Amino acid sequence: MSTHHTAVVFDLDGTLVDSEPNYYEATRRTLTAFAGDTDFDWERHTGFIGIGTLESLEILGPRYGIEAPVEELLDATNRSYLELARASTPVYPEMRTFVERLYATGVPMAVASGSSRAAIEAVLTGTGLDAFLTTLVSAEEVDRGKPEPDVFLEAARRLGVDPARCVVFEDAPPGALAARAAGMRCVALPYVAATADDPAFRAADLFFPGGQTEFTARAALDWLELDPVRSR
Repeated sequence: MSTHHTAVVFDLDGTLVDSEPNYYEATRRTLTAFAGDTDFDWERHTGFIGIGTLESLEILGPRYGIEAPVEELLDATNRSYLELARASTPVYPEMRTFVERLYATGVPMAVASGSSRAAIEAVLTGTGLDAFLTTLVSAEEVDRGKPEPDVFLEAARRLGVDPARCVVFEDAPPGALAARAAGMRCVALPYVAATADDPAFRAADLFFPGGQTEFTARAALDWLELDPVRSR
């Protein structure tokens, strides 16, 4: 059981790393392979941010008249995504600084994501964040994905901390809802600017309306009262 008074649980995609362009490209490749040219563009992709890949394909397959089983679409998309993720996934610089400073202070940390475990591990290994983040929960490992609280509650269980001591960092409304349902505090950093007015974000305990352009490690550490320099 951790004795630290706060634990931090990170969403991965759009929160720690800018992986959405890779998810968009992987999905676009799958739709093109199975349906030919489509009108699936970045703007349409943004409507699926925060929703799992399987759930997205369950909508997109029928929309584009694809008759192949959704599991086949999912396998193809995951293969493309892992290839893209291993090649390049940018980490948000202020988030990397934040993670490193939390690690230096001994704060328990976890990643709880709607991505597959293989995708989470590929991204963390490729970016070097695996040196700091070793407790991982994929939506594959729980009964229900976001906006249900299962991934966050499982992260708290694996960290050995009470959910009420956890602070979740999220970029999408379904994740913010899941954090609230888990009884955890939430720091919201909208990935899609148009979602900044979402009620799920307005209920956040700390809100950066401008997302990553506004977030700083210093502001988050000060809010958490976890400045490692001052704690020495």
